[in-house]
Amino acid sequence: MRVKHVDEILKIMNNIERIRNIGIVAHVDHGKTTTSDSLLAAAGIISQRIAGEALALDYLKVEQQRGITVKSANISLYHEYQGKPYVINLVDTPGHVDFSGHVTRSLRLMDGAILVVDAVEGVMPQTETVLRQSLEERVRPILFINKVDRLIKELKYTPQQIQQRFIEIIKEVNNLIRLYADPEFREKWLLNPTSGMVIFGSARDKWGISIPMAQKKGIKFSDIIEAYKKGKDAVEEFATKVAPLHEALLDAVVKFIPNPRDAQRYRIPKIWRGDINSEVGKAMLEADPNGPLVYAISFMRVDPKIRRLVATGRIFSGTLRQGEEVWLINAKKQAKVLQVSIYMGPDREVVDEIPAGNIGAALGLEDARAGETAVAVEWKEKVSPFEQLKYVSEPVVTVAIEPKDPKDLPKLIDALYKLSIEDPTLQVKINQETGEYLLSGMGPLHIEIAVWWLKENFGLEVKTSPPIVVYRETIRAKSQVFEGKSPNKHNKLYISVEPLDEETIKLIQSGVVREDQDPYERAKILKEKAGWDYDEAKRIWAIDENINVFVDKTTGVQHLREVKDTIIQGFRLAMKEGPLAKEPVRGIKVVLHDAVIHEDPAHRGPAQIYPAVRNAIFAGMLTAKPTLLEPIQKLDIRVPQEYVSNVIAVISRRRGKIIDMKEYGLMMRIIAEIPVAESFDLAPELRSATQGRAFWGTEFSRWAPVPDNMLMDLVKKIRERKGLPPEPPKPEDFISPF
Repeated sequence: MRVKHVDEILKIMNNIERIRNIGIVAHVDHGKTTTSDSLLAAAGIISQRIAGEALALDYLKVEQQRGITVKSANISLYHEYQGKPYVINLVDTPGHVDFSGHVTRSLRLMDGAILVVDAVEGVMPQTETVLRQSLEERVRPILFINKVDRLIKELKYTPQQIQQRFIEIIKEVNNLIRLYADPEFREKWLLNPTSGMVIFGSARDKWGISIPMAQKKGIKFSDIIEAYKKGKDAVEEFATKVAPLHEALLDAVVKFIPNPRDAQRYRIPKIWRGDINSEVGKAMLEADPNGPLVYAISFMRVDPKIRRLVATGRIFSGTLRQGEEVWLINAKKQAKVLQVSIYMGPDREVVDEIPAGNIGAALGLEDARAGETAVAVEWKEKVSPFEQLKYVSEPVVTVAIEPKDPKDLPKLIDALYKLSIEDPTLQVKINQETGEYLLSGMGPLHIEIAVWWLKENFGLEVKTSPPIVVYRETIRAKSQVFEGKSPNKHNKLYISVEPLDEETIKLIQSGVVREDQDPYERAKILKEKAGWDYDEAKRIWAIDENINVFVDKTTGVQHLREVKDTIIQGFRLAMKEGPLAKEPVRGIKVVLHDAVIHEDPAHRGPAQIYPAVRNAIFAGMLTAKPTLLEPIQKLDIRVPQEYVSNVIAVISRRRGKIIDMKEYGLMMRIIAEIPVAESFDLAPELRSATQGRAFWGTEFSRWAPVPDNMLMDLVKKIRERKGLPPEPPKPEDFISPF
């Protein structure tokens, strides 16, 4: 059965009009994977009987044990619509906030998304996050309102109440589309249920209908309620013979999601920063299989069977062929494509070639990383890479990790390296003072899954420390100019620091302002949107990953250009570990006012320049009201009204604050913020305070200053934990004022 499908899929892959690239996105536990299973069953890849229970795309045991999806899996489906065959490349994405980096990478592969929303819970925080991410990548949404059986069985809704609930959800999703879609798509992409853009159903019971389908087949909601009253057999018959879910969903996909060529015409100008009018730009706009190869890699995964890295990505132009040499733009290396394949769940089916518009896997590109662009070698000088993918969250929780058996340390180092390639939202580093291996992730669950992955794939038993929250260091005032001298006293740098304004931070965070931008374009944006002086903005030398900026305000300094790269590297190193507690620095502007550089290169190497840069910056920071920023989590809680005061009490005890409260049907919706440091055992306390009646979602909200009355105690604790003297250094430990 499956081989037949692979053959048919390969034939259709060459007809771009018949291809659809889609994903399923949703809040955690709203039914994405169960929905995928119904689609897989329809394609004959798993049996219809076990769909909804098999969780076929959750091919990791941990996912099946927990009932959550932590890695994206893709699969090519075969579907017939109005007598014509189509290939639907389906990407399943995780919904838990800790894995939003995977969601971002998945979206680069898609042109459309099935947004799944639980009919009872409605639009939740992650629903909003994944929809916003989709719209930013110009991925067109259709809506599947899932778990309608809960409205019928649990809440005993009448057809009128069910209809009203649907209207509320559609209205809320459309409001988000108006808010987050680019102007040209705001009205065009609004969901119109009467045209079939919204499907209502139950993935677990495998039925789904749209309004046109219901009208055509003469189905009323009272018929569905009646089927549930009659019992399981009646529901099964309704799902099989009257309204199969896959038919409603895949028909809507074919009808409303554009083919890759139509999608690339409006997506490429947004997600690719090269010249649209160049030969390669035009080839991508047309998804030309005969154009230059452009293969945008979204994932690097270790195939557990062969223990080798496999790249997965989208072919935007040209054809990906076995045996061909490609150029990896970011890695600046040539590589040979040893094997090309399409995904069938966890398995890869080897094929000879995959044309533009499709999603494919390649073996042999070991030096590639998520976000890499592979191109035909002869085009290596002429193709810009794809925009670096922006992650919505950043790692805020860290554990120290070590093997239970010390002999396994080399194996652990190799495994951690491979893990960080697979999941760039995980960070691995060594604490030089203690020799500890530190693993940082989006939250406790993210770390837990990583530890499981080490055991399952590499046979490593590890011990971890209790989770530690990662803070950021920043300043709240402007410093005077400090003189940083090199150890040999032959080089002097005159530096001040000041806080970056919020608007600049937002522009950098969103990718509107980038280090690799044309300086004049960047200066224009900063002048218009953040009020910068144009000349100063033009002289930005560096923007680091934690949103710090280095500006050169010098004039006529001899030999400065020759040490520019060394100064920038010194700045980056200083930003990795600030003076207060050796935590990363965030949100500061470092200004170089003047410099004296020795004429002999032997006297101005990194060993001389780095300390001069760092000492001046640290002295400046320590005199500019230094503080720590802590990660804040947003909570979106739905709870029956009688438990509201209990919820408020829990949040208040944990230094949280209520942002908004409103009635939401029979429930109250509470939007709150809480420091990540206070959230580790929040779930059991919330469940206990509401007798299990609350449900909620979380997402990373922002960085906020630690309260002044806690600051020095916290600094002391962090320093002691890192084996540092408890008191932070003083400015004079680094420098004397100039």
